[in-house]
Formats: sequence, C-alpha cells, structure tokens
Amino acid sequence: MNKIHALHNRHGIKLKKESLSSRRRLMAIDIGRFSKLEQVELTVVRDQALSLSGSIAELDREIERAAGAMDGYDSLVSIKGIGPRSAAVFLAGIGDVNDFESADKLAAYLGIVPKVNRSNETDNPGRITKRGNKLVRTTLVQCTLIAIRCSGYLNAFYRRVKQRRGAGKAIIATARKLLTIIYQTLKNRWIFEDFANFKQQQGPVPAGQPS
Repeated sequence: MNKIHALHNRHGIKLKKESLSSRRRLMAIDIGRFSKLEQVELTVVRDQALSLSGSIAELDREIERAAGAMDGYDSLVSIKGIGPRSAAVFLAGIGDVNDFESADKLAAYLGIVPKVNRSNETDNPGRITKRGNKLVRTTLVQCTLIAIRCSGYLNAFYRRVKQRRGAGKAIIATARKLLTIIYQTLKNRWIFEDFANFKQQQGPVPAGQPS
C-alpha cells in the first residue's frame, strides 16, 4: 500500500492511503499513466495487495467461526462496539473470566490501571502500566471509540472526564469503564437486547449494572 501511495505522490497524484484498503479502489488505479517499468511494479504490488486482502478475509472468517463457538461470544457481541473479531481477541486474551476476582484484577492483568509513583510517602498516579496483552488493550480502546457513540452512559462519562482531564485520558478512563462492563457481562452471562439502555434479552440488567 505504501509503495502504491508513494508512486502516486512522486508523480504529484493525490491519493488517500486509506482508500487502498478497498478492492474496488485498487482495481480502479489508472496504471496506464505511469512508465512501463512503473506499470510492472504497480501491477505486481497491486496483485500482492489483492491476494493478501483475500487471505486476510479468509482468516477473519475462520477467526469469527472459531470465536462463535467460544463461551461468552454471544454476550460480548451484544455490546455495541464489539464485533466478532474484537470478541475473539477479548475471549482469547482474557481466558476464563472467573480467574479474576474483580474487574479491577482484570484491568491490572491487562495493564489498564495507572502506575503509582511513590515519593515522600505520597502516591502519585501516572500513566497506565501497559503490562499484559497489548492487542487486548488496543482492541479495547478501538471498541471504546465506537461504544461512546452508541451508549449515552459511556458518552456522558467520557465527556465528564474529558472536561477535567483531556480527551486522551478520557478515552482510557472510558475504556476502563467498558472493561468493567465486559467483565460483568461475561461473569453474569448477560446478553443485551438494547445495550444503549442496558436492557437484556430477558429484561433490564439487574443489580450490578455498571455505574
């Protein structure tokens, strides 16, 4: 993708790199405007990109199929913001949720708790530790960015923190809040009918609803 983008830039042709993730956009590249040697290079690189895209799609289907058979999958995908691949990442990264006594223990395991710098017997919380599974943390943040658009509860929490501490820290704090929801959902085997209103298929979420 970078090679295709760089070649267009070299000729002063504006092309958004993100658009190259589309098969249709790759096939629509006007190769004829380039030199013979560049045409060969573009054709080879484009075919590689198309082949890789097909392989990735096949892997995604297999991951989703395997994840669909895992305990807790239906619960996780009922949370707006968590799709099949994200659910697979969480289930593989967390393992048995019952191994964790609390959501705080899970957050510590995944490294989404603040470091504490001790100075003169004073605890000064800093950035998150980033210990544990990086893929799970990254996926959690990505899901959070979607979830705050779907949940008034998470959106309101994000905005409150953002006003006090800025957008970056607000996203991390909201990701921590979403992780608590994930923990409780897996622990209690909730399946949401309407996640925005925390309504389960069988009725409203009982005592223990995230607050």
